[in-house]
Amino acid sequence: MKILVTGAAGFIGYHLCKKLINNKRNHVFGIDNLNNYYDINLKKNRIKDLKKQNNKFKFYKLDLKNLRLIKNNFKKNKYDYVIHLAAQAGVRFSLENTKTYLDNNINVFYNILELSKEFKIKHLIYASTSSVYGNSKSFPLNENLQTDKPLSFYAATKKCNEIMAQTYSNLYKFKCTGLRFFTVYGPYGRPDMALFKFVKSISSNKKIDLYNKGNHYRDFTYIDDVVSIISKILIINTKSQSQDFHQIYNVGKGNPQYLMKFVAIIEKNFKKKAKFNKMKKQIGDIEKNHADITKISRTINFSPQVDIKDGIGIFINWFKNYYKK
Repeated sequence: MKILVTGAAGFIGYHLCKKLINNKRNHVFGIDNLNNYYDINLKKNRIKDLKKQNNKFKFYKLDLKNLRLIKNNFKKNKYDYVIHLAAQAGVRFSLENTKTYLDNNINVFYNILELSKEFKIKHLIYASTSSVYGNSKSFPLNENLQTDKPLSFYAATKKCNEIMAQTYSNLYKFKCTGLRFFTVYGPYGRPDMALFKFVKSISSNKKIDLYNKGNHYRDFTYIDDVVSIISKILIINTKSQSQDFHQIYNVGKGNPQYLMKFVAIIEKNFKKKAKFNKMKKQIGDIEKNHADITKISRTINFSPQVDIKDGIGIFINWFKNYYKK
């Protein structure tokens, strides 16, 4: 089957492509515009690694905002499935760059929905975020909670995606699944995420910027668990006979950790103490997230496999080897 992964040079996109190309039945295609939101060499190295792994992986450097180019790509390759992970990420970046989020998260998603409808895609899976829950205190966060009070424009664009998908999939009768990701981490992770920044600072004896003085709880979710969920939901949902064509699932570990415990595990790995700049809570930040993973667990018989200590250790080993090279 032919599977398109948008945002293939991104963190989750890279790991998902890596898993999908291991199945001999899959022909995997990646699209990414390789923008410079963070280190472009990291993105290029992810793609280089994918090309090295399997000759059934085909990569296109394309901007998804260009509907004509993307339409030609869909027409040429006749995709069966689309996994849309391309987006402008980052809560803090969205505070001052709202137009980028409008273009890349809403206008691009409209293009993907239009093409999924036109080319009769069997199943469209797209990335949402735990940020849509805003400052909800109803823990664990369940998919049925109200999500109409986002704290950032990034979260607002993702909530908009969910509403657009709901409308399109039920109007035009195609399978569509939104995944609310909870603080995903692992090797080849994004440099703007906490684990990467903390490890980089501790390894180079620099101070860590701790917003809200570190008083955050996050449902850290290891990348292997995330891509396992995506690859399973792709198949399970295509067999469903449900008349509700659009589904939303939390993708998390279901076990939030205090941020300072997260830091302590990194310190133990490096055998050194971190130094801190303790800062006030930043606008748009959520103090706690905690996924209720009952729905996804029942749907695909899933339970998270990777413990946070092991996950952080794997990331640190990758970080040391990657930057040694």
